[in-house]
Amino acid sequence: MKALLLNILYIFLVVIYLPVLIYHALYHGKYRAGFKEKFFGRIIKRHKVIKRTGVKEYVVWFHAVSVGEVKLLRPLLQMIQKQNPNWCCVISTTSRTGMEVAIQMYGNDWKIFYCPLDFSWSVEKAMLRLQPDLLVLTEQEFWPNLIDAAKRHGVKVAVINGRFSESGYKRYLWIRPFIASMLRKLDVIAVQSETYAGWFHRLGASTETIHITGSMKFDGVIFERDNPETSRLRLLAGILPEDVVFVAGSTQAPEEAFAVECYNNLKLDFPQLRLIIVPRHDERFEEVARLLESMSVLWERRSLLSEATDNSNDNKRINVDTKPIEGSSTNKSVRPRILLVDKIGELGAWWGTAAIAFVGGSIGTRGGQNMIEPAAYGATVCFGPNTKNFRDIVDLLLRANGAKVIHDQRELEIFVRNCLESNQSVADLGINAQKLVKEQLGATERTLNILKNLLEKND
Repeated sequence: MKALLLNILYIFLVVIYLPVLIYHALYHGKYRAGFKEKFFGRIIKRHKVIKRTGVKEYVVWFHAVSVGEVKLLRPLLQMIQKQNPNWCCVISTTSRTGMEVAIQMYGNDWKIFYCPLDFSWSVEKAMLRLQPDLLVLTEQEFWPNLIDAAKRHGVKVAVINGRFSESGYKRYLWIRPFIASMLRKLDVIAVQSETYAGWFHRLGASTETIHITGSMKFDGVIFERDNPETSRLRLLAGILPEDVVFVAGSTQAPEEAFAVECYNNLKLDFPQLRLIIVPRHDERFEEVARLLESMSVLWERRSLLSEATDNSNDNKRINVDTKPIEGSSTNKSVRPRILLVDKIGELGAWWGTAAIAFVGGSIGTRGGQNMIEPAAYGATVCFGPNTKNFRDIVDLLLRANGAKVIHDQRELEIFVRNCLESNQSVADLGINAQKLVKEQLGATERTLNILKNLLEKND
């Protein structure tokens, strides 16, 4: 009966949002791929996953909804490859960008597919085809029909890096009996902090299933700025040693405009300043391009930078096509100092070029984005006041004097100016932030040990 009611609710929601879904499918290419997997559960079969090594093998299904969760899994999957080669891992994702990044990161090592939608028939079919031994859900991916289907087929279910947004937690309190019945079916709930552990417990999760592991987002980050990918991008963009790079990453409107205004107001006093803008969603690339054109600045697209070898030099050099510098009457032989990164999956490496970092989604309504990567590089980090999605990480950074909260374009400009003037109190932010990240490492190993005990228990 519960599955039927959920199916009806899901169908109702699909009908209500159908015009929006059609619009995004036609104009942004969303929701088209993986139709059979999503609606009919036609995912990969178990016999195509197992390696047949002659030892006891386990099929472990990791679900990562989008880009952030896909990247989160990387250090865990690398650890599994080394320590547990008899685990046959598959990865599902929900979004198109999540799928693209998953293929880019794991395509040669793991089987990747779109997760079936939470209709009872699709998740049932998926369980019959894959027959996993363990289903691992990342952060806050709680789908009742999927969890019910797993338990009916004897599959153990774990949540890793568990968390709630504060608003999500409050909404769940309104339907606590329903949430509690679902949470009690979970075998393991590995959470990021004591705060989240308390929230899970108050929502009805069993105490014995809750484990505090810390945030896996701290593991797998890169501390060395001369890593191969960042070095490649630095050459590609023509960043010189004397340049001071200001990266505005994971941005939404109006954050890109704030960053450009900040650059324009400071560029004459600080000619070494360069601005790199990385919008959060690929469907906004053209919107930001139009913004740059309207502001009459000299800029270029990441997608138009070309890598080639200059035969007149023994070293590899980057040839940059400066022809498509749009929206500017400036001499086109001058190298632009604003770069729009219109490719997904590169932000982590671009943070490595940053001396100054603004983490977006924090002045608007989205609730913030991950600020750990620029902090790990020792960049001087700032973000807006709306960071509810990363409240624990923000609290840690602010208590360690490792970041600054800014509220508008004026405060952003003051922050960047202070960085450029080598204000020592501002410079210390980057040192403190990197130190904090190093102190938080280890959640991935703790998580793997918990999953191993769960999977191999009673075997």
